Amino acid sequence: MHWHDWSAETFERARERGAPVLLFLRASWCHWCRELEERTLGAPAVAALIAERFVAIEVDKDRRPDVDSRYRKGGWPTLAVLDAEGEVLESWNHLEAEELARRLERAAAAFPRSADGTGAGPREEDSPRKAPSAEPHGPVLGRRQAALDETLVNEVCTTLIETSDPVHGGWGTRHKFPHPEALHFLMVRWTQTGDADTLAVVLRTLRRMQQGEIYDRVEGGFYRYATQPDWSVPHHEKMLASNAKRLLAYVEAYQALGDEAFRATAEGILAWMLNTLLDDQTGAFVNSQDADSTYAHLSSVEERQRHGPPACDPTIFTNYNADAAMALFKASVVLEDESLSACAQRVLDFLMGPMWDDREGVHHYWDGTYNLAGMLTDQAATLRALVEGMHYAGDNRWLGRAQRLAALTIENLGSEDGSFHIARHAPRRRGGLAERDSALLENAAMAEALIRLGYMTREEELLARAREALVAFLSDYRRFGHHVSSYARAVNLLVHPPLRVTVVGPRDADRTRSLRLAALRPYVANRIVQTVDPIEDGELLARTALPTPGEVEVARAYVDQGRGSYAETSRPERLPALMARVERSD
Repeated sequence: MHWHDWSAETFERARERGAPVLLFLRASWCHWCRELEERTLGAPAVAALIAERFVAIEVDKDRRPDVDSRYRKGGWPTLAVLDAEGEVLESWNHLEAEELARRLERAAAAFPRSADGTGAGPREEDSPRKAPSAEPHGPVLGRRQAALDETLVNEVCTTLIETSDPVHGGWGTRHKFPHPEALHFLMVRWTQTGDADTLAVVLRTLRRMQQGEIYDRVEGGFYRYATQPDWSVPHHEKMLASNAKRLLAYVEAYQALGDEAFRATAEGILAWMLNTLLDDQTGAFVNSQDADSTYAHLSSVEERQRHGPPACDPTIFTNYNADAAMALFKASVVLEDESLSACAQRVLDFLMGPMWDDREGVHHYWDGTYNLAGMLTDQAATLRALVEGMHYAGDNRWLGRAQRLAALTIENLGSEDGSFHIARHAPRRRGGLAERDSALLENAAMAEALIRLGYMTREEELLARAREALVAFLSDYRRFGHHVSSYARAVNLLVHPPLRVTVVGPRDADRTRSLRLAALRPYVANRIVQTVDPIEDGELLARTALPTPGEVEVARAYVDQGRGSYAETSRPERLPALMARVERSD
């Protein structure tokens, strides 16, 4: 079967033929997508029917998140019948060949051949075009008028605790996903409140996950999700995206609690990522490793080597690599392994090199060349990674790019209501893509990145812009249940300004480095650490209004939070206690 790309030319072909479009939305790592493609779409009767009566389009959901967010019907695979304007007429998930043939016959027969070839059949009431970009799940939160305040943060925290699995941790009763963003938010709230129930959800989830079948004890790393509440019977694909975020969760838990089992799990994730997904040519990580149940059930490295590893999708995605860089930067300090920081810096250099466009920001994916610039998911994740890179590596070489990326995103993706669209305006977009959507989760990520950059650069307008984006979702954030944790985390960062440590001194001096590491090693929920070299970063130092250390002290750390006055020290061993005192006094 010949599959067309998603393009204006393909839809024009459908118009000229007076034929409906069949969209096959799939993921490269998805077992059921391959089953559908081989057994159902590959069936001779189905293939002949599609070739005769439809124009067929195949889209990889990771490569086109904009198409995915508009046309996905719950999950993958998704099959959707569209008219030549991209409007949904019918959509389904996995079907056997006989049933799909019956539905396709019905859809083709009902498709009217209008004068302009667009067709105009009845649409499903639950058309993916009308669904929000991130589907709401779980209980709807309270109905009161919301505000960006502590009450909202507490409300989300309570919902996460009440809807979690009290036995096995995590969320969900059928398919079990870990939701590391929720774990991160709960860790933040625990350090701010000391609430035992909040910590219990985090510990139960992390411990049961690492004990469950979803964790690969042979080569490290986590499978994508489990089909049973006790984290058993997993689907065996492994994703960069989910492993990077789980790595961050286990590193933070080890940093905060000192549990060696959390360190071991983090090191297992790292081993798999570095051994399996790291691309030597670019210095970045490829997307995923396919599922192979036989391979996954082999109990030793030697047996697996004889069997041969599952294939990897070689596509490099910007947003997932940015998440990986953030986790690597933190792991480099917590696990005391500077090679991880060097790896993270190579990832950022790739994103700021071949993936960068000075008019649109970063491109979405690399498959030998760059593709699809200006998607919000990439701009938000990359901006946050650039801030974290400066934070952990003590180097401001990415500051100009971070400021430029923030400005481009505000200019290109900002909407009238203060939120950010998920993609740039394109006059030739059709159907569901013609309406520019604003997704809560991507907006929350962008808001948090702007807040952190604003505190680093002392630019109040960035904080104000982040607030506008969060305010835009006050009326409907509750629809997302426990999926709203990243939104609550960004709100929490506005409510509780981060502890800011500014180390002023020569970047390569031992005292400067010691002060930076002393500021980074303890677990602090919201923290910005910035190293300012008086010679190399003169303009930035002037903006901080901090004094330059004298000849004797060489380097000095200044600690502040919110609008309060700062404390200072030149002694690394005193800095953690000083940070704790400033944080308690806020």
